Amino acid sequence: MISCMKVPSRFTVSNNDSIPLSRDTSAKGMKLIPGGTFNMGGDNDQASSDEYPKHEVSVHSFWMDETEVTNAAFKKFVDATGYITTAERKPDWEELKKTLPPGTPKPPDSVMVPASLVFKQTAGAVDLNDYTQWWAWVAGADWKHPEGPNSSIVGKENYPVVQVSWYDAEAYCKWAGKRLPTEAEWEFAARGGLQNKIYPWGNESINAGKPKANTWEGKFPYYNDKKDGYLTSAPVKSYTANGYGLYDMAGNVWEWCSDWYNNSYYKSSPSKNPQGPDKSFDPDDPYTPKKVLRGGSFLCNDSYCSGYRTARRMKSSPDTGLEHTGFRCVKDAN
Repeated sequence: MISCMKVPSRFTVSNNDSIPLSRDTSAKGMKLIPGGTFNMGGDNDQASSDEYPKHEVSVHSFWMDETEVTNAAFKKFVDATGYITTAERKPDWEELKKTLPPGTPKPPDSVMVPASLVFKQTAGAVDLNDYTQWWAWVAGADWKHPEGPNSSIVGKENYPVVQVSWYDAEAYCKWAGKRLPTEAEWEFAARGGLQNKIYPWGNESINAGKPKANTWEGKFPYYNDKKDGYLTSAPVKSYTANGYGLYDMAGNVWEWCSDWYNNSYYKSSPSKNPQGPDKSFDPDDPYTPKKVLRGGSFLCNDSYCSGYRTARRMKSSPDTGLEHTGFRCVKDAN
């Protein structure tokens, strides 16, 4: 078994220096997260090596969006700025090859088109070591068409925006007068005031009691019994908020953080307001810089990916968009 951290990626440089500031930069729709100290890292035997060592971290107070950024909110940003997302642009081979092993041949022109990664439910059990069984590179897939050119977000204004790269998320945050959370801020907020618990709601199993998050229930990736009500993403606020009043800090869609990913960063992380490593390193894919994502998604299942655990880390190149990837913003409290 491999973790859900292993996903295909591409790389293009995006510059959002010209993004104007929104007229509304208030803390509306945000919750004040009080500063404090917590134990950051793995909580149970499902934890991966990059969740250790568990270490004490302190963070300042900050504001955090109570929900993932929605399609409606992202549309306001695009309408105001004319921003074009990564998935809507043709990949730049000159940039892409910088993040691939030397000598990698250029992909065919049929692949080098505006596109993104879409989940494809399989017909039966597959080798979970081969993510290509359920991810497809689909031309025309983007935030407005998350499952491909024939799909739409009409009627899904209150669903989290997906198919957004780290660059897209950063551009939105800048426009909104906010920023992406650090990995430490994200985990502190997700814990909701609880100490050393596995999930944002405590230690009760994801499969026990009433649905607590939007996850994959059944046999991944071919059978989902949808006890939580959804096969893919769900509207924000569909499940109970955590102790800080934050929704979907487990499941629904993965959320971008500001930090570069380094598998061994916890061994040297500062104890106060860590900002992440200076550069990325992923031993599974050493040529491609990665950013951190947190929170799990509708595809997470204990048989494959327990991403809804509060300490769980994921990584992906900053240009990658996926059908189960979104974000939320934070801003300093003072």
